[in-house]
Amino acid sequence: MDEIDVPPFFLCPISLEIMKDPVTVLTGITYDRESIEKWLFSGKNTTCPVTKQVIADCELTPNHTLRRLIQSWCMLNASNGIERIPTPKPPISKAQITKLLNDAKSPQQQIKCLRRLQSMASENATNKRCMESSGAVEFLASIVSHSDFTAAEESLDNEFESIRPTDVALSILYNLQLSEAALKNLMGKNGDFILSLTRVMQRGSYESRAYAVLLLKPMLEIADPMQLISLRPELFVELIQVLRDQISQQASKATLQLLVSICPWGRNKIKAAEVGAVPVLIDLLLDSSERRACEMILTVLDAVCGCAEGRSELLRHGAGLAVVSKKILRVSQVASERAVRILLSISKFCANTTVLQEMLQLGVVAKLCLVLELDCGFKTKERAREVLKLHARVWKNSPCIPSNLLSSYPV
Repeated sequence: MDEIDVPPFFLCPISLEIMKDPVTVLTGITYDRESIEKWLFSGKNTTCPVTKQVIADCELTPNHTLRRLIQSWCMLNASNGIERIPTPKPPISKAQITKLLNDAKSPQQQIKCLRRLQSMASENATNKRCMESSGAVEFLASIVSHSDFTAAEESLDNEFESIRPTDVALSILYNLQLSEAALKNLMGKNGDFILSLTRVMQRGSYESRAYAVLLLKPMLEIADPMQLISLRPELFVELIQVLRDQISQQASKATLQLLVSICPWGRNKIKAAEVGAVPVLIDLLLDSSERRACEMILTVLDAVCGCAEGRSELLRHGAGLAVVSKKILRVSQVASERAVRILLSISKFCANTTVLQEMLQLGVVAKLCLVLELDCGFKTKERAREVLKLHARVWKNSPCIPSNLLSSYPV
């Protein structure tokens, strides 16, 4: 390839490679379909990479003339090792999708429709956006909302090679990578679809439960404050159950990210504490060595310990204080900062004689002294100093603090 002069207009401005499926955007610039789709849809960009103009309509027009020129040039240079570029499969049209959805009347036709939609979505991002604008999202949401998880769905499994409509509909919805507008529409004003996903998490298969969580994450990221404040306790029950069951690493990560974003709102931290979030999080923290997972678990614990119910649950757990303290200086500055914040909450609001003695005996106080000696962030040091000052009369002269750390104890 290096020895051949490739006409510059055959190259995609993004990938700088020969275009296989050239398409033109509204600004008049031609790109390879795969590259511009990734730029517009996956990267969520709204401008033309070359002209920097805003692209109001993301419609991509195939440049057949240029594609034929590239194919002819490739054939002429086949002896030089240039491979022929096949004619790309045309993207699906709105009319085709609308007909497919309208024909899906019976359960059997719905299964066929779901298979076809799944295949379309896997082909390219243009198909995904076309499906989104042609009513496919509403069709898929309807299947999820009306699923009854009874023998009726099981019978379809047997006839159609163990394909569960709910599982497939949820997987397609997740893989469509819905736009913000589509997610808001799916949420609805009353959050009815969240109730449907909660029901899936209560009664669905492991696969459905995982996809429900993965779909909830982007939905709640764009939810308005009133919707976040109004989340029902049943949702928190199921989120914690996903963590407890360890359905998959991806589902657990999405659940933790969800809890990080929703716990600070309203009474959500109390809802999480009341359904048993704290012991599950401590057990996960005890078993986790991965940096990002530890940071997220500690962030959720910090939020939940912002209420009396959360702090009570932490102290009730036999390993609560020990596990939180152990992560200080062992994971990352973020993890240390979150862990010290948790200990500060306990020290401020739960500092009875038993708790203070336990913190001494478990080495929590010694660890906080060590924080003051090492480079672990200004805020973390300030919070550690505040904890130590709060209970200096009890801790300062204790034999539980190593002599080499006593000099660090704040006056």
